[in-house]
Amino acid sequence: MQNFTVPTREEVSENNQAIFDNLKGNLGFVPNLYAFFSHSETALADYLAFQNRKSTLRAKEREVVNLVVSEVNGCRYCQSAHTVIGKMNGFTDEQVLEIRTGSAAFDTKLDALAKFTKSVTINRGRATDEAKEAFFAAGYTTANMVDVVIVVGDKIISNYIHNLAGFEIDFPLAEELDKATAA
Repeated sequence: MQNFTVPTREEVSENNQAIFDNLKGNLGFVPNLYAFFSHSETALADYLAFQNRKSTLRAKEREVVNLVVSEVNGCRYCQSAHTVIGKMNGFTDEQVLEIRTGSAAFDTKLDALAKFTKSVTINRGRATDEAKEAFFAAGYTTANMVDVVIVVGDKIISNYIHNLAGFEIDFPLAEELDKATAA
């Protein structure tokens, strides 16, 4: 079986070293997910540009999408990272857990977004009519729909990378949903 490693700064190209330095300056460390992308000469820069593109979605809305998609895809790394980021964006622990189930009863608009995102992800882009109708009825636009799908795609990329490679999670480990929702 292939054993995947996370490259260190010294093991990556000069271009990726510069990105590592920038990440370390902005975040205080280079997350293992980002470091893993540097196995490819261009993937890290491409992914960061994709992830940081302008969007019609607010930061909180992007975190709803990130949390739902990461749960559907069973990516513990992204569940953990986005639990931290979700809380930085104002969600409580309980709200993060609820969002991961694909709902957000504490906010009608975010609830429609969570349900839509879950339907899009589970059905590979073929969201149910009910989820689409609720999404648009909540005030979202076609431009928002496009941006949701972009964030879903972004998260699928990172979920799949971690699910394939299984490198160490360098964020506080998110609570497993089954245990959290059973309590």
